[in-house]
Amino acid sequence: MTEPLSFPTLLRMIDERSAAFRVAVAAAPSLDSDVPSCPGWTLYDLANHLSEGDRFWAHIVLNTAPGDERPSKDGLAAPREREALIPWLADATEQLITALRDAGPDRSCWAWWEPLASAHTVAAAARRRVAESLIHTYDAQLASGTPQELPTTEAVDAIEEFLATVCTVTIPWPGEPATMDYHAIGAGSWRQTVDAAGSRFTRLTAAEAAENKPTAAIYGTASEMALLMYMRIPNGSLRMEGDADLLQRLQDS
Repeated sequence: MTEPLSFPTLLRMIDERSAAFRVAVAAAPSLDSDVPSCPGWTLYDLANHLSEGDRFWAHIVLNTAPGDERPSKDGLAAPREREALIPWLADATEQLITALRDAGPDRSCWAWWEPLASAHTVAAAARRRVAESLIHTYDAQLASGTPQELPTTEAVDAIEEFLATVCTVTIPWPGEPATMDYHAIGAGSWRQTVDAAGSRFTRLTAAEAAENKPTAAIYGTASEMALLMYMRIPNGSLRMEGDADLLQRLQDS
């Protein structure tokens, strides 16, 4: 298992993935192209969403504290002409990176997730924006007809960030207690546990995974696993052992 990514590395990844996003937008036949992985969205909708998020979080990390009301996104709509949209996207990314760097990784800020495995800090916000940029770049590539495998380092961190930020909650699991193992072949393994106390995860060694059999386990590359978690590829596309319905129940909860 790799060590946590440094703050400068997170900023670099945001910059790199955002640049790849702009390349995909520029290469697409039209801003009206459908985004297959985001039903009902056009490429413009996707670009507006990502740039809106960058500007939104740039404001958050500099101007909010934990427990504040959710800030407004009013007035952040992107231009609809591609010639204006590309520099708008670049400016949004620059605003975000500058704000993250100025705030520093340890500053507290507002966040929508429970502060259990993922704190309400600028570093956690940066990590969330890496995952958003990573997945939405894949979405844009699909829309432009040029989908690419996710970079392994970013994909591995996106898996764990998803488990920490999205899946670690105190909301009681409505069914019988269960465990789901996620095996990114050659990159890492994680176990998600759900029960009356909520949902949490741990990193797994090969010995730990073999010693305690889970309710279900999924196997794939780091890219495939991240895309599965974000429901970009079908549940049945990866090898699964054990309770085949558990993943769907987790997604529905």
